[in-house]
Amino acid sequence: MESISESVIRSACRRLLRPIAAMILKCGMTWKEFSDLSKSVFVESASRDYGIRGRPTNVSRVSLLTGISRKEVKRQRDLLKAEAPIGGRKTTDATRLLSGWHQDPDYIDASHKPLILQEKGLVPSFEALCSRYGGDVPASTLCKELIKTGSIERMADGQLRAVRSYYQPAVHDDENLRWAMSLIEDLTETMNNNVFPDGSCVPRFGGSAENDRIPASAVPQFHEFLDQRGQALLEEIDDWLTKHVVADGAQPADRVRIGVGLFAIEDELTMERNK
Repeated sequence: MESISESVIRSACRRLLRPIAAMILKCGMTWKEFSDLSKSVFVESASRDYGIRGRPTNVSRVSLLTGISRKEVKRQRDLLKAEAPIGGRKTTDATRLLSGWHQDPDYIDASHKPLILQEKGLVPSFEALCSRYGGDVPASTLCKELIKTGSIERMADGQLRAVRSYYQPAVHDDENLRWAMSLIEDLTETMNNNVFPDGSCVPRFGGSAENDRIPASAVPQFHEFLDQRGQALLEEIDDWLTKHVVADGAQPADRVRIGVGLFAIEDELTMERNK
């Protein structure tokens, strides 16, 4: 495979880091904090991904790959071992619950619309829905979160109505940041798989549709189009995934996580994007 030039690598890193820097600056993280964190991530990635026959990479090779001294590699590894585990994908339970509310025969009416539910009680109730799809998150916690984000609403009589079939956390919220980072992580993992293939990997679907000759006045119309067609596509995919889930009790080795991410592209034309 032809090697990638240093200038292309630097340009790619700059384009990848620019929106991330803009995001973390809004969160109050400084360059020094980001630098320290990136050192830890470099050590973690080199240790995990470059070992021989499935074993972690030794300290000397991690030092060679990252340019970090052996002493510092050892220190970073010790810090990683002591670090509290990062929380899982917090949106999964909420998304699964909303999908079940829109697709489970026990929770839809004759027109395939989600039923209005009592908060507590036997099937169909929100409490029972949480038991079926909400994982280990308490029903009261999920209810508050889904109301806060506008995914469901509490009616005057206290019953709950599904507003959306998908979950997106509130803006400027810890959960929203985790959700955004999970999308970026999935996208970069897919591109990493496709840009640097080896003998065992299979290319994953990746593509985009864009045009830089669209009048600014058409943006609202595009938003409306994407809200309708994009959401319809995601619901179709979610329906396919729901029909192919493994039985309860399946071993982790028999399961994989698959799916599709869909997001809008919109920016002003600038020379900066080409640097």
